[in-house]
Amino acid sequence: MSKPVKGFSKLSKEEKITWLSEHYFADKEKGVDILKKYWNRDERLQQLHDEFIENTISNYYLPLGIAPNFLINNKLYTIPMAIEESSVVAAASRAAKFWMDRGGFHAEVIATEKIGQVHFIYTGDPQKLRQFFIRIKPTLFSSLEDLTANMRKRGGGITGIELVDKTQALEHYYQLHCTFETLDAMGANFINSCLERLAEVLQEEADAYSDFSDDEKDIQVVMSILSNYVPNCRVRAEVRCPISELNEDPELTPSSFAKKFVQAVAIANAEPFRAVTHNKGIMNGIDAVVLATGNDFRAVEAGIHAYASRDGQYRSLSKAEIKEDEFIFSIEIPLALGTVGGLTNLHPLVKLSLEILDYPGAKDLMQIVAVAGLAQNFAAVRSLITTGIQKGHMKMHLLNILNQLEASKEEKTHFTSYFKDKVVTHRDVTRAVEEYRAQQG
Repeated sequence: MSKPVKGFSKLSKEEKITWLSEHYFADKEKGVDILKKYWNRDERLQQLHDEFIENTISNYYLPLGIAPNFLINNKLYTIPMAIEESSVVAAASRAAKFWMDRGGFHAEVIATEKIGQVHFIYTGDPQKLRQFFIRIKPTLFSSLEDLTANMRKRGGGITGIELVDKTQALEHYYQLHCTFETLDAMGANFINSCLERLAEVLQEEADAYSDFSDDEKDIQVVMSILSNYVPNCRVRAEVRCPISELNEDPELTPSSFAKKFVQAVAIANAEPFRAVTHNKGIMNGIDAVVLATGNDFRAVEAGIHAYASRDGQYRSLSKAEIKEDEFIFSIEIPLALGTVGGLTNLHPLVKLSLEILDYPGAKDLMQIVAVAGLAQNFAAVRSLITTGIQKGHMKMHLLNILNQLEASKEEKTHFTSYFKDKVVTHRDVTRAVEEYRAQQG
């Protein structure tokens, strides 16, 4: 049984692993061997990975795949995707090929505003607070000049500061609601540094403000932090074509396919239980590209799911419609991404991923990521309304099952061919492998 440990962070990596193996591994040698197999042989590269986070003991790999044939705004892309789930990259690639022959994807960035807030408590006269804010607003802006100088040279910086009364939601709660333009940087550190400076100035100015009583001077700053909800940092992507061109599914006429597709998306918009899985499929594409390009997929996930609930009910992120004889499928989502700073300047595979994408700026990457989500959603809904999701997914999952059964290279070749025209289930694969091995003696 494990015991508390003191000074763990001061131990060397070898010492951390020794402690871990002594307390947690049933087979100490095997556990340590697995950890060390995932170390990079290049010591400098391994040190780089070790220093990304704290208490590093090894590397945790995800496959990096590529999905070619994405025609976006008349430019052809091959999109890198880091993900562990079978069929995601294949589905994205199929959707890309399908739409490349029908004009490709069209995407546009609607806005790039990011948000940060200084949250504080004030128990005095609201009118006095409003007058105080009007008076110090220029000082708040000027206090940031040194922090924003480089960003302003490139056309960014802080774009707005507003006092927001939130007392109806929480007693005595107010905030400075601040907006920023961070260009090709995601901007988290920049925004948070600006907010912390604003909090200091707010407190100092309140203490010196003569119109406040002693009680009113007691503005209590609770916290200063950026928001990962960025409804005014949005991107839209769409595909469209004549209904007659939706002609690659032999089981459905183009018109029936379009109507059924639109109905499936409408169900996801109306039913939260379906919407969650529908949007999870979209995030398969989005997260995979966000990870491959060194961005924060947790922040992206949180912001996008909040946006899906913006009217009080969780809904589909995508929209499908028929206008006259045209099928239109689109997505509009908030995305705060960066192509400079953070891991984009450090992780070698992130650098390669950005090179594969032809060194996109943040706006370009927003469009690429939105398209990846839309492509994934198209592939998933298309499967659901035709062959069903399991046929294609389990075909891609076949190798995972065979690996669980410790199949040899010869066995993998044999069963890939054997199940080519059969339904794949874990039970059927296990039974087939057992029978094959029995026959082989």
